[in-house]
Amino acid sequence: MKRIIIFIGLILVFTTMVPVFAQEYNGVGVGLKKLGQSTMNFLQVGVVPRASSLGDAYTAVGVGAGSIFFNPAGLAQMDGRVELLLSNTEWVADITYMAGALALNLDNWGVVGFSVLTVDYGDIIGTSLLSSDTFSTNPKGYIETGMVENVGAFAFGLSYSRWISDRFTMGGTARYVGQQLGQAAGAFGTEQFDATKVVFDFGVNYLTGFKSFRFGMSIRNFATAVKYQEISTQLPLTFAVGGAMDMMDILNPDQSEEHQLLLSVEFTHPNNYTERLNLGIEYTFMNLFAVRGGYNGNNDVLGFNAGFGVTPEISGKKVAINYSYSAIENYFDDINRFSVGFSF
Repeated sequence: MKRIIIFIGLILVFTTMVPVFAQEYNGVGVGLKKLGQSTMNFLQVGVVPRASSLGDAYTAVGVGAGSIFFNPAGLAQMDGRVELLLSNTEWVADITYMAGALALNLDNWGVVGFSVLTVDYGDIIGTSLLSSDTFSTNPKGYIETGMVENVGAFAFGLSYSRWISDRFTMGGTARYVGQQLGQAAGAFGTEQFDATKVVFDFGVNYLTGFKSFRFGMSIRNFATAVKYQEISTQLPLTFAVGGAMDMMDILNPDQSEEHQLLLSVEFTHPNNYTERLNLGIEYTFMNLFAVRGGYNGNNDVLGFNAGFGVTPEISGKKVAINYSYSAIENYFDDINRFSVGFSF
């Protein structure tokens, strides 16, 4: 009964906070849509291939180092003493994301995690507007000013998670994030458009006790506004709640040791878009090989996803190699993600 009361209390806290955050970040009211009005949106890009192949329905699924980027409460559920994850994401328009996460299990003291994310925006050519009286000689209305230097983004994070009871885990992450948007001529000379901010993530996981069914909830990218010159812009705050279960527990419990069929569903409420419903499914054979598929609902860019993973054991160390493919529905190239992880 005590666990049920705690769980209900957490749900009430999270669901109460969401409208408050939505009202603050939308500026006027909860019912209004504020599309595409956030900054540092690189924080919303998935950098964990397993999560992306499941349609980002990962809040209730993530365990260990990879959970840092979705729900830090999953850190406490890691099996080994140390876990390392390295990933590469080839995003649209030649943008590349490099990410790494390290998790250290301190037993009764909980689990500590460290994460790093860097974004390379590729080659960006600067332009300068021309006055209207030059349109006859240059109808484009601008000239190219050469390559823009010092453009990119980064995030460094410190996470902590632990078991609150035999069914509850809680976790949080503090990240120092930054974005460089190059230089431009301003009223007081050349200005460098940089911004940094401390960002927080919070999350909980609950193992219901009904077979393998579990819940997860998280709030990501909670921070104050970022000011660029005279304009203040919010970060992409996202509330997520999801559930997951191994369907073999129902379909064929006698085969659940050799075969797992994970189904994951997640609802997200971002402050810069309307609500989304993500779905993912994963089949695993003998805990060695997995194939995955997922769908990002109500998304302008992402849609169907697929991927696979292998988890061999080498010299007593568990190695996890994962790949995901995301189809792009508009004009960009499709997205490929790759990661390698070690657990020992």
